[in-house]
Amino acid sequence: MLDRIDRARKTIEEACESIGRQITVMEVCGTHTVSIFRSGIRSLLPERLKLLSGPGCPVCVTDQGYIDAVMQLADRDDCLIATYGDMIRVPGSDGSLETRAVRGNVRVVLSSEDALQLACENPDKAVVFIAVGFETTTPATAVVVKEAAAQGIQNFFVLSGHKLVLPAMRALLGGMNDRIDAFLCPGHVSVIIGSGAFAEIVANYGRPCVVAGFEPVQIVEALAEICRQLAAGKAELKSLYGAVVTEKGNLAAQRIIEECFDPVDGYWRGLGKIAKSTLALKEQYRRFDAFQRFGVEDGPGRENPGCRCGEVLCGLIEPIECPLFASRCTPQTPIGPCMVSSEGTCSAWFKYGRRR
Repeated sequence: MLDRIDRARKTIEEACESIGRQITVMEVCGTHTVSIFRSGIRSLLPERLKLLSGPGCPVCVTDQGYIDAVMQLADRDDCLIATYGDMIRVPGSDGSLETRAVRGNVRVVLSSEDALQLACENPDKAVVFIAVGFETTTPATAVVVKEAAAQGIQNFFVLSGHKLVLPAMRALLGGMNDRIDAFLCPGHVSVIIGSGAFAEIVANYGRPCVVAGFEPVQIVEALAEICRQLAAGKAELKSLYGAVVTEKGNLAAQRIIEECFDPVDGYWRGLGKIAKSTLALKEQYRRFDAFQRFGVEDGPGRENPGCRCGEVLCGLIEPIECPLFASRCTPQTPIGPCMVSSEGTCSAWFKYGRRR
């Protein structure tokens, strides 16, 4: 393994020397961000190779307007909120789900099936599942929506915050951050959508895209492949994660997403409104749509004062450039979601990167 890392590191160094300028690579996956920090990969890289952490944390990219809609529902006596644990401490404009938990109507679930079971066990409450995530978690939400329809469950609702990765990448290259030379593409999402999905980024924007897993050696080799392409003046799509990622992805998962959801325009933290980037329940499942049922909106939200999470997610600044980082904003007292989530860039910087 050390030999492979040494060879990859040498390729990176030679490519950087050949190109003669700074190379900027963005990883579009929160798990990559954490793995890179935890393993010390940044310390192996030449100064001319700069890694940017992009919009790869689903909790972090969820717009403030959606968070505030969650809080409105949590304040209702007739609603029971079912959420994954990483949403509990995300600050809204007026507190978080953690502050609402004293009302007894916020429950942490480990799966979408748990949320549906909660609805079965509490027929006198409207159970609202806070469905946040990329293509990786969307199929599980689709499954329970179909189950609820088949079983005739009337008190189960979904507040869909599911998002699609490719529209965000297009938005970045379309003007948000044209400094990006290449992408280290997400492993988990690629299992669902397939490595071939990134071919359009290569073809339309001329950026190398390399899919990688999460072991340090594979990440370094992916960076070496990116640098090799840039030094050769090429842009290609490569996958180093062939053990679990196929070119076409998980067709069954894609089908169930298409059966239950339509892509619609949606708001992202930092990136604003992106066309066809958010998933809404199809008409035949609209009765499970919490937005429609309770009249809440997922409009543009206002960031908490001083929070620069949006700029961090676009790769425009590093966390240490935010004046709140590690002072007012810490994992114990988070002001922005990037400090809350275990996949958040600010959380990773706080835990592993402050001494750099």
